[in-house]
Amino acid sequence: MSDVKLSNIPSMSVGGLVGILSNAYSSVINGGLPVKTMPSVMLWGPPGVGKSQAVRQIAEIIKSSTGKEVHVTDVRLLLFNPIDLRGIPTSNADKTLAVWLKPQIFQMDPSDDMINILFLDEISAAPQSVQAAAYQITLDRVVGEHKLPENCIVIAAGNRVTDKSVAFKMPKALANRLLHIEVEGSFKSWKAWAIASGINDKVIGFLSFRQSYLMGFDSSSDDLAFPTPRAWEMVSNILNSVSDNVEDMYSLIAGVVGSGVAVEFRTWAKVYKDLPAVEDIFDGKMPPMPRNTDAMYALTAAMTCYARDHKKDLSRIANSIRYADKMPPDFSVVLLKDYMYIEKGFKKKLMTIPEFTKWLQTKGRLMNGSVR
Repeated sequence: MSDVKLSNIPSMSVGGLVGILSNAYSSVINGGLPVKTMPSVMLWGPPGVGKSQAVRQIAEIIKSSTGKEVHVTDVRLLLFNPIDLRGIPTSNADKTLAVWLKPQIFQMDPSDDMINILFLDEISAAPQSVQAAAYQITLDRVVGEHKLPENCIVIAAGNRVTDKSVAFKMPKALANRLLHIEVEGSFKSWKAWAIASGINDKVIGFLSFRQSYLMGFDSSSDDLAFPTPRAWEMVSNILNSVSDNVEDMYSLIAGVVGSGVAVEFRTWAKVYKDLPAVEDIFDGKMPPMPRNTDAMYALTAAMTCYARDHKKDLSRIANSIRYADKMPPDFSVVLLKDYMYIEKGFKKKLMTIPEFTKWLQTKGRLMNGSVR
């Protein structure tokens, strides 16, 4: 049997696929069409690139765009047997027929004010007997005697065989039932998500300085720890929840992204000791501006995360924009662009700040030319 290849399917960043899929689903739902109008989707990509995160973002946007509650059921097919999908057999009341008890994953709210997303993760890692049980789910939206509710979206995800993760080749009989998208790493897309999601400023600053370290997966390497968007989120959790001292957390960080990248991260983080106090900047003071490029990356990340944590205090954000006006133009543009990622619609709030509108008049033309 021929197997699916990835050479002829679209490749998108996490932000790109979130935008196009959430818009498609929202259009179908708001238009009163059946959810199954959209084919089931298969997201391909290397470990840690952000496939699961993309599904959660899609759910949030659908909720915002349609006004409906959205519930995600995350099923890791690698851990399932075929019987887990069909249910446990038992006898009917008069002991004449076998009936199948419905698995918990199919206990979904079918009401009109609810949208369900069934996320079949690691489908390519599931044995082919389990993949076969997924045939009915993806096309017919049933498994044995059990039917998905009409308000259920089906999205699957998995690693590629070439990633050398646990993965079985997907037969074309299943592949032809899916809309395929390959997920690629994108720093711009990741940064927008990271700012809005509370990722630690040191992680954002370092990856702004070394964008190639966002995704360091190499299928030919035997390394157990390597950088991916998922790994950097774990590093951020360590810094946010345990200690933001990179030197003290070095061993834990190295265990997540590998010692080589961790050494560079630790070395770069030393620039923080020479940065001006971010609180002073937002208090309206004008401390000396760093001169080194790596320090400027650190400062813009620190200012963005401080603004994110104080987004309701527009007067203090105005003070930071006055300071940003003295920055080198490229970094000034990066900072104000990053402010727009703080939350959806935050640009409208920025437009109420005179310092921001003045900045747009003098430096706004540089926005499209910024590449950082």
